[in-house]
Amino acid sequence: MSSVLEIKDLQVSVETDQGTIQILHGVDLTITQGEIHAVMGPNGSGKSTLAYTIAGHPKYTVEGGSITLDGEDVLSMSVDERARAGLFLAMQYPVEIPGVTNTNFLRTAKTSVDGKAPAIRGWVADVREAMTNLKMDQSFAERNVNEGFSGGEKKRNEILQLELLKPRFAILDETDSGLDVDALKIVSEGVNRAHANNNLGLLLITHYTRILRYIKPDFVHVFVNGKVAEQGGPELADRLEDEGYDRYLTASA
Repeated sequence: MSSVLEIKDLQVSVETDQGTIQILHGVDLTITQGEIHAVMGPNGSGKSTLAYTIAGHPKYTVEGGSITLDGEDVLSMSVDERARAGLFLAMQYPVEIPGVTNTNFLRTAKTSVDGKAPAIRGWVADVREAMTNLKMDQSFAERNVNEGFSGGEKKRNEILQLELLKPRFAILDETDSGLDVDALKIVSEGVNRAHANNNLGLLLITHYTRILRYIKPDFVHVFVNGKVAEQGGPELADRLEDEGYDRYLTASA
């Protein structure tokens, strides 16, 4: 039976120098494991806020609504509990972790998520295979996490984690930003492998349709001013490519 990640009437605010600002104004979204959902919209529409709220970032305050995973309250879970429950976030700006090698980070994360350490021989083989598929030099295994990595290398490293940790649901927050054509294709192939091999449910946040040429969505949701303004199938992304977001912004003005 497939798992379900359900978001109902989600309302989220953030504290700024100007005071409390509400960013999400009642978002409804349901993702069944194995489905690919694309969330598109202009800057400041609340896409990244949705991603970080699902992951449990302390910067954001949930003012109302719910997020559940197979009926369990996600909002009551700590960040590490959400990861163990099968949620994964690939960040728009992956952070550097000085002093922690990729190898140690990945094995520690895998142990935490699965509740037991992976067998060394099989784990090393899995890491090498995943790195080869992502066209990452094997030396990156012994480098500190994201330290000195280019933007494209950081994004590949995020997808390396995705492939090895095998979550049930992944939120990719503008993973395509800053990637050249070759890197975009490699990263997309990694996401598609994770989707095919692990029945991954995917929430793909992006401004542009170019990544959707490689990762084909089942559903497309347009975010404007913290709400879902329209939703449909992949043909909606094609319309956005031709028309942009102006008509949504004009309607909400």
